[in-house]
Amino acid sequence: LISYLLVIYYQNYKSYNAGMLTVLSNRVGDVMILMVISWMMNYGSWNYIFYLELMNNDMEMKMISVMIILAAMTKSAQIPFSSWLPAAMAAPTPVSALVHSSTLVTAGVYLLIRFNLLLGNTLMLKMLLLLSGLTMFMAGISANYEFDLKKIIALSTLSQLGLMMSILSMGLSELAFFHLLTHAMFKALLFMCVGVIIHMMGDM
Repeated sequence: LISYLLVIYYQNYKSYNAGMLTVLSNRVGDVMILMVISWMMNYGSWNYIFYLELMNNDMEMKMISVMIILAAMTKSAQIPFSSWLPAAMAAPTPVSALVHSSTLVTAGVYLLIRFNLLLGNTLMLKMLLLLSGLTMFMAGISANYEFDLKKIIALSTLSQLGLMMSILSMGLSELAFFHLLTHAMFKALLFMCVGVIIHMMGDM
């Protein structure tokens, strides 16, 4: 809800459309997280470390893993949920700096880092690697044909998120977390610099 209010800050038709796309895309991930919480209540605890023995042979744990991956893909804007991230550029630049560096888009990556022990299924990891690689490739190609500075940086964020997801799908969760921290540092500063440039040129 807060992200929606921030995206529609400028109160025009483009901002309203971008805000609605953002909020509806993220609802998929929210529903998945709520379903995982409800499903884990059947086991009597939300501490998934207790269920590691069930993961190889229990169908319910595999379903929980799939839902967590879907939630992470939605939050981190992986294909096919990647359209909302460039649209969220309708927000003011300081908001974009916060959202892209350390809050909304990194939530999915952080979720998978926390649940990295659930990613034992080889087929799921292969699918995640394929989709994150496609996201990285698509974002890189799209940035070459874009002229809006903020949108170029949004696509670079999308590319970096694809890289983090592909690192996670290889089982290197510590490396993904390190990349998450370094990306948060430089992306926030980059957005602030772009905001100053846009403000000096008098063109949003």
